[in-house]
Amino acid sequence: MPVKKIWPIDHACGHSVETDLTARPADQRAGYARWLAARDCTDCWRATREEGSESTAEWLAKKRAEEQAEAETWAERYRMPPLEGSERAVGWAARCRRQLVTAAYSTLVIEGGADESGWEAIEDAVRTITRAGWWIDQRAADPADLPELLQAASETDRSTENPHF
Repeated sequence: MPVKKIWPIDHACGHSVETDLTARPADQRAGYARWLAARDCTDCWRATREEGSESTAEWLAKKRAEEQAEAETWAERYRMPPLEGSERAVGWAARCRRQLVTAAYSTLVIEGGADESGWEAIEDAVRTITRAGWWIDQRAADPADLPELLQAASETDRSTENPHF
């Protein structure tokens, strides 16, 4: 029996919509339907956006400013050194660093059962990486891989992975 393509979605706003999920692979439809159900329907989402008369660019700028403030507060709280790079890269990297390190803490300590002294060693290694580009490059890394990534970054001082340079 084939996986259904039209899914009834009861959105968080209270509206129910029949949604065609044909474009999604069959094994991803149920998860996507759950994700949609946790959000407002398209019409309600647009209506709330128009109420504030905030463009997508304005909304994104506001969200980035909030994330940047959170990253700066986090960096100060955990005594993280400033990052090096262009102004734009430093802002982006600060957000990436905060997201990766906090996710790694959850994965390794809270869920994984690592002890606090082991985490302190990881946190100390995090402080040694100040190149903004490194944090941007690691933004999609698995949080559980952070200790290995930090070790690889500290083993050699290389500007490229090409051994011939």
